[in-house]
Amino acid sequence: MEMGLLVLGSQSDRFLMDHDLNIIQHPSPNFGIRHGGISPKIIVLHYTAMQNSNDALNRLTDPKAEVSAHYLIDKFGTILQLVDEENRAWHAGCGSWGEINDINSNSIGIELDHCPSIDNKFNKKQLSSLEVLLFDILKRRPQIVPKFIIGHSDMAPGRKSDPGMNFPWKRFSEKGLSIWPKNILNVQVDWDIFKYNAERFGYRAPTDNTDGWTKVLDVFRLRFLPDKKGDLSQDDMGMIIALATTWPNKTNNNSL
Repeated sequence: MEMGLLVLGSQSDRFLMDHDLNIIQHPSPNFGIRHGGISPKIIVLHYTAMQNSNDALNRLTDPKAEVSAHYLIDKFGTILQLVDEENRAWHAGCGSWGEINDINSNSIGIELDHCPSIDNKFNKKQLSSLEVLLFDILKRRPQIVPKFIIGHSDMAPGRKSDPGMNFPWKRFSEKGLSIWPKNILNVQVDWDIFKYNAERFGYRAPTDNTDGWTKVLDVFRLRFLPDKKGDLSQDDMGMIIALATTWPNKTNNNSL
């Protein structure tokens, strides 16, 4: 069943339509107050990894699941708002990015109805709706700039992989909805330099295992070099240094 049919057939939901963005309101009970009255400064992109949008919608609105997002976009481009942007949705868990630890209080979460084991690519209508929504958010919230549009994997290395290797980050950067480095230098492989710049860009290595920085390399590649495999390379080095130099998100405590 398509999401639109399920949503419009439910008499228990209240529906308000934003005709410019074609947003359907489908409130989730899973939200709270942004700690300290913080205004969002980050957008986190997810995929649902579920069989269909109805399953995702049921989970994101189930009080027992205790998860939610501000928006869910189905494969047909329908945008549902589940949580008001002024409230704290429960989509980011205990991840962190740059200097920010409480991602949920600082972010807007957008779920894309996509399961990588079923679909190799994102639907064009879905991506078009995402573009429109992102443009609208950036217009209304000037504190959110393209470098603050990140993936779930960016803020949770080793735990999350969405929105995955098939999300067109470079295409979105060309529209001003993400970032993509230029003037990439040829740099010798050095793990210390990689770690320093990865941390400066915003990545945090998980501390619950000994290969935390390998996990960072994995999610960094997932977004910027999805075809790259194997050991740390010069391509990795050049890309991460360009990212950290142009868009730093954290002040390193140590120096090289």
